[in-house]
Parts: sequence; C-alpha cells; structure tokens
Amino acid sequence: MTSYSQLGVMQGRLLPKYKGRYQAHPVGYWQNEFDIAASLNLNLIEFIFDYDECNSNPLFSRAGLQEISQKIKSSGVSVKSVCADYFMEAPLHDNDPIISNHSISIFEKLIENSSIIGISDVVLPCVDQSSIADEKCQDRLIGILKEFEFLLKKRNIRVSLEADLAPTSFANLLDRIASNYVWVNYDTGNSASLGFDPDEEFIAYGSRISDVHIKDRTIGGGPVMLGLGDAKLSRIKALLEEYNYPGPVIFQAYRDDEGLGVFKKQLDYWRNLK
Repeated sequence: MTSYSQLGVMQGRLLPKYKGRYQAHPVGYWQNEFDIAASLNLNLIEFIFDYDECNSNPLFSRAGLQEISQKIKSSGVSVKSVCADYFMEAPLHDNDPIISNHSISIFEKLIENSSIIGISDVVLPCVDQSSIADEKCQDRLIGILKEFEFLLKKRNIRVSLEADLAPTSFANLLDRIASNYVWVNYDTGNSASLGFDPDEEFIAYGSRISDVHIKDRTIGGGPVMLGLGDAKLSRIKALLEEYNYPGPVIFQAYRDDEGLGVFKKQLDYWRNLK
C-alpha cells in the first residue's frame, strides 16, 4: 500500500498566490506553509526553485538552508524534493551554449545545496518550452546528465525527469541515460492532458518513478479540480499501491487565488478515492 507518510504538497498551494502567479516560490512568506501542512497531516512540502528571483530562494543561501532546516524541525514537515522550474525557462539542454552553460552551473549549485538539507529528488521539468520531444534536445540532455552522474552519486540525489514523452519513448530515454540517479517524475495531470494510459505508463517505467505529482487536467486542456478532468485517478492510486510505490505523493492540484479551501476539498477527494 502507498504510505501516507509520504503525502505532501507543492509549495505555495496552501497559501495565497505569489504576485498572482499560478505556481511560484512564495518569497517572504514561504515559512507559513509548514504549520498549515502539519495541521492537515501532510508530511512533505516540495519546494519550488523558480527562474524569477532565484537568488531570493532560501535553497540558494546558507542562511536560507538553515531557516528551512529550522522549519522542518519545528513543524515535523520535511522537504525531500524540489521542483526546479528554473530549467523550464533556461533548459540545461538549450540550443544556446551561453544559456546552457549558465543553467548547468545553477543546477550544480542546486544539487549541492539540496543535499545539505536532506533533499533526495530534484524534479527536472522537460515540458512545454523545455520539451525534449526533439531528438537533438534528448541527445544534449543525455550528455549533460551523464556528466552529473558523479555528483549525483556523491550527494545521493536523484534527478526526477518530467517529460511529455509517450511511455515507450520515455522508457527508451531512461535506457539511454542508463543511470541509477535519473528517475521519473510522474505527473497525473500532464499525462491526462496528453491522453496517455496509466497502465501503459506503469508497464513502461512504473518501477522507475521516484516522485509523483497529483493533479487533474482535461485532454489538451488546463488544470481542473480533482475528479473533473480526464486523469484516471482511481486507477493511478491503485497502480501506486500495486507497484508498492514508496516515494513522495505531492499534490500539485488545481488552485485558486486563496489556495487553502480548494486544496482541502481535493485532499479529502484523494483520501476517500477508491
């Protein structure tokens, strides 16, 4: 059975929107989310590392890392994963070597700092503007990740790839990377939007999933409340149990401007889902 000791929330979903943005690290008030999460019996917060204001992110300073550690200790809510949205804006595999090289240096620092506070997974989004549907993009990314193998092993950090590839193509990519430190971020909403079948996905790479994002989307559309879209959430929940998935289940579900009320409804929906 999937353990609810690994149930968590994407950073900011329990708080009002930051500068009106749908998903962003809430600069200046991120600390408030830990106690709210604890009150909901959530055990994890998946931090966000944005492109905008990245230098204000506590993951990028010693003082910030100390403050995160203090909030973990006082609340009992851990940080085991970080969603590195920075690399959607400036992909590691960007065609421009100036952008790519700078992003590689940022990625290296993020891995080093994440390990200090016990983060085990860095989610690397390769969707939308950072898509790796193009084979040349895949080739560049594979080369870069292979170069990071030593550091990932040294710091005991996994890269959880989020990609818009069909199940077999995604599995083939993992085989080409051939690393014990590159796994899969499984996003239920993105898969639904692309029309993928959960059973086919789990057959292809179910044993290689290290981070799960729970949300709902319509086919070809945006996020909706859990249960109102095309994500086969009941089947996905059963598959997580069948595969004895031990990792984080992170709620990245639909949000409004305020955050908390709509989150509670969706958390109850998931917990009661058969």
